[in-house]
Amino acid sequence: MKKILLIIVTLHLTATCAVADINLYSGEVVVPSQTAADRNQAVPGALLQVLQKLSGQREIPSSPALDDALNNSNRYLRSYRYSTVDLTGADGVITGELRLVAQFMQAEVDSVVQQLGLPRWRQERPEVQLWVVIDDGLNRQLKPLEFAYAWESMEQVAAVRGLPVGWPELDEEELQLVDMRLVWGGFTDYLVERGAPEDGVAIIAARREGPQWVVRWNLASGGQSMNWQSSDFELMYALSEGMNVMADQIAMSNAIAASEQGDSIMDLMIGGINNASAYADCLDYLQNLSLVDSVDILGANPGIVNFRLYLNASAEHLTDAFESGSMLLPARAGSDYEYEFLH
Repeated sequence: MKKILLIIVTLHLTATCAVADINLYSGEVVVPSQTAADRNQAVPGALLQVLQKLSGQREIPSSPALDDALNNSNRYLRSYRYSTVDLTGADGVITGELRLVAQFMQAEVDSVVQQLGLPRWRQERPEVQLWVVIDDGLNRQLKPLEFAYAWESMEQVAAVRGLPVGWPELDEEELQLVDMRLVWGGFTDYLVERGAPEDGVAIIAARREGPQWVVRWNLASGGQSMNWQSSDFELMYALSEGMNVMADQIAMSNAIAASEQGDSIMDLMIGGINNASAYADCLDYLQNLSLVDSVDILGANPGIVNFRLYLNASAEHLTDAFESGSMLLPARAGSDYEYEFLH
């Protein structure tokens, strides 16, 4: 038992946080130059983008507190750099766009979110796989190359909103096996059966109707199914609006209201921890949950470790996070907060 506790203490001190898939505390703003004046003018916009990512809100309500935060945005700035991004135009011409990439201090920005009374979109965000089908009147094609500028636009909107997205990677043989009729029909279950992620897949079906592009969206995310339409004379704008609606919908389903945020403590007994590797995986998982500020070890018995979790929201949200994840399962017997570790 002394050896077990020694291993636990050692691992507790040396465990590190994993790098997030998407940088929620970084904002990118187009700038005309790298001068200090242009940078200072762009930093408030970068901070506003970070607030949008963290809250999931497309528009942050105006308030004196928001004005104060934006006017003093350099106080929250941790570092900055510049990046040139190549963008493809509708005519196929590629142009470079200079951007300021501003990284902000996490604790300070979290405090701003709390002061503004904003909801908090959970930082554990599964990637949404995008299946875009274009009907040109003759054929239905999956993500045709001639609309590369539109696909880039979708990626840009997702990045600004803090929504991880990806594309299906299919070779010619795999593509021939896809029933495009079912994809066009919006049957996300069909794609999940073929290996698309259960926690995030979207079918985006677009075609011209008169002078406008009409786009039909079917999204399966977090056990829910959602659908909507977007339209515009330009395909890029119709797709951009639909991507914003997708971010709105997913954020709303995974947001913690301002009234539910605040410090709380949860004691948790986890079984199935039979070796140091299992313990390290479990501790790393708990420490990297955005709802958890810190973790203490209360004690250990063979195969079981008692944790104390210091949370920044009510405990029900952590229980929901366990249920939607794949690391822990409710125990068959014991207390309400006893979970079985999955090997």
